[in-house]
Formats: sequence, structure tokens, C-alpha cells
Amino acid sequence: MSDNAAELYKRIKADPEKTQRLFCQALQDPQGALNAICQLGTQLGLPVTSDEVKAYLSGLDDSDTKQWLIKARGGL
Repeated sequence: MSDNAAELYKRIKADPEKTQRLFCQALQDPQGALNAICQLGTQLGLPVTSDEVKAYLSGLDDSDTKQWLIKARGGL
């Protein structure tokens, strides 16, 4: 599993506006949200693949994230 995915998740979670924007996008366009996460990783020097993001998120023991995944599961 990518250390980049963990660091990227930490940075996204620390920015409530970014978190909310990605959540809203995931509800309407889950694959687009996943692509946006990967693009953000590249911009921040933390490149990740969609599979790395999915694996990292599915392994978290965080109820908020699990709820997010349930709502956005179509693409994630």
C-alpha cells in the first residue's frame, strides 16, 4: 500500500473545504472524484493510482470515511 495515499488522505482530511468538495463530487460522479484525488496527489508530489486510493480507503477504520465510501461506492 502506498505511503503517498496515507499522506494524501491526511492532507485532504485536514482541509474541510477540499473534503466537502470531493464528497459532493463523489455523490454525483464517483469516478471523477477518484480521478480528482489522483490529480491532487500528483500536484502535491504524492502520486497515487486509483487502486492505491481504493485500497487505502477500504482499509481505514474511520466511520466518517466508511460512510463516505458507502455513499460514493459507485466509483470507489
